[in-house]
Amino acid sequence: MSECGPAPSGAAPLPFFELVAAPQWQAIEFISDLHLGEHTPDTFRAFEHHLLNTDAQAVLLLGDVFEVWVGDDAADSGFELRCAQLLQAVARRLHCAFMAGNRDFLLGPRLLQRCGVQELPDPTVLAAFGTRTLLTHGDALCLGDVDYQRFRAMVRTPQWRESFLAQPIAVRREQVRRLRDASEARKRGSRPEDYADVDAALALQWLRAAAAPVMVHGHTHKPGSGPLEPSGAYLRHVLSDWDLEDPDRPRAEVLRLTAQGFERRRLARHPGDRPGVLP
Repeated sequence: MSECGPAPSGAAPLPFFELVAAPQWQAIEFISDLHLGEHTPDTFRAFEHHLLNTDAQAVLLLGDVFEVWVGDDAADSGFELRCAQLLQAVARRLHCAFMAGNRDFLLGPRLLQRCGVQELPDPTVLAAFGTRTLLTHGDALCLGDVDYQRFRAMVRTPQWRESFLAQPIAVRREQVRRLRDASEARKRGSRPEDYADVDAALALQWLRAAAAPVMVHGHTHKPGSGPLEPSGAYLRHVLSDWDLEDPDRPRAEVLRLTAQGFERRRLARHPGDRPGVLP
């Protein structure tokens, strides 16, 4: 593996961090945007069941696994402790790696190391099955969301992080709750198709710099696959968000990579249900 630091907003470092698939890996799965919390018991159970039963040899979590993460010291009790215990159990049976998203960027390397989970910089190049795939959460590429990019630049500084984590957990939770409420208020009245998508020009710049023909990302909650430019030389796969609390619109998909290529799998709503492979 070659290493580099995380990418600043709007730019990718060179060389990219590279994750080289182990020879014994036959299937790699990508998951993001579960937004897990105490308010998502059905989604958490489906996630837990899948991770403890998948036949993949590697699962790469590409951000926003948690709705909020106020610091690793919160993982000593409650829901966060349950999440840490799950990651530990998963890491004992397969290769598990985590890339921070905009909701859980405060999940730190010390906790990941304790759980046996590999930390992935954003972006990372995955070298597997004879091809290179660029992995990113996706938020740094959404340049059209100008307000968010300003916010992202502020909260990713060491100064902001140190100041925030120095506060009591209860104070942090309240601050995050207010930020989340304000974000949800801005979204009300907007349609999902109106949300900012990745900037195609910047995405192509990253792909060319990484010598990778394929990008996998989450963040936008617009699952699908297709070309990034007219020739079809560069493709992207957008990961699904998960929500099994909504009985009218349940969503839970895993993107899976094998030597035969990519496929999407819709997961069962309840353990014991039969999952489906999407076209």
